[in-house]
Amino acid sequence: MAVNRRVIATAAALCFATAAVFAQNPAPRGPRTVNAPPKPTGTTPRTADGHPDLTGVWNGLGDNLNGVPNQIANNGIAIESETVARDLHSGQMVTVFPRLNNRPQNNEQAERAAALLRRSGSNRPIYKPEYWDMVKYNDHNANEEDPSNNCMPAGVPRGAIPSYIAQYPNHVMFVYPGQGGLIATQTMYRMIPTDGRKHTPLKDLDGTYTGESIAHWDGDTLVVDSWGFNANTWFDQIGGYMHGENMHVIERFRREGNTLTWTATVEDPDYLLEPWTTTPRVALLNPRPDAMLPESQPCSERDLAHIVTKEHH
Repeated sequence: MAVNRRVIATAAALCFATAAVFAQNPAPRGPRTVNAPPKPTGTTPRTADGHPDLTGVWNGLGDNLNGVPNQIANNGIAIESETVARDLHSGQMVTVFPRLNNRPQNNEQAERAAALLRRSGSNRPIYKPEYWDMVKYNDHNANEEDPSNNCMPAGVPRGAIPSYIAQYPNHVMFVYPGQGGLIATQTMYRMIPTDGRKHTPLKDLDGTYTGESIAHWDGDTLVVDSWGFNANTWFDQIGGYMHGENMHVIERFRREGNTLTWTATVEDPDYLLEPWTTTPRVALLNPRPDAMLPESQPCSERDLAHIVTKEHH
């Protein structure tokens, strides 16, 4: 799994991975030298009740945990050319090293580049002072401390955009394939009602990895409201961002043509000084009408006992 992590970190950090990650027979693409979020194309289909239809395989240039090429942009840095990058949260330009070619670097170089670039964004959650040392410890020791390295579910909101969405009149289904690459997670699914029901009182819920989710439409945006979590996940891919059992997450999904944009707002009165909203993340629809999600490889942790350095993603 460590080798796979390094390969994926190489692709993300250096932005030369294939532009689309398709489930079946991907179209040939050239190397990527930028990772700025894509612009929508095409029309936005709608269901019989008038809402945007989110149904589809969302694994082309994806944000989700399998979406390699766009990960740095989704963590806040958009590389717009070989020498120009921008902090998506503040709009400020940031310094990047030039890419003179698309040849892969070795594992050590790629790991360090990924660790630097993916931590350059200014959009960070603000923890209560007594927890900052633990957050820094988690981040520095992520190879050992990250819950996903033990084949646990990514959870919410870390799972971000699902690779597959099925939309029905009274509920939506989200599927997140498991993987053993950048992080090692189990396959995850969520069945989320949109029928107007209310949350179960928090005190009556046993905490789970994905919590209790209910959804409603706010204009053309699907709003998913979740609480009732356990404290066994981090809420982002990097940073060591732990949370408590009282975490409350509001996710927003908006389809425009062939793009799906996702944000999540995290409230955690136990750990955070204020709510934190992720940088918007974007996935592309798989254009193949017969696109399918392949079966995920089983997650089997074999490397933690052999890790000897702090090089990490």
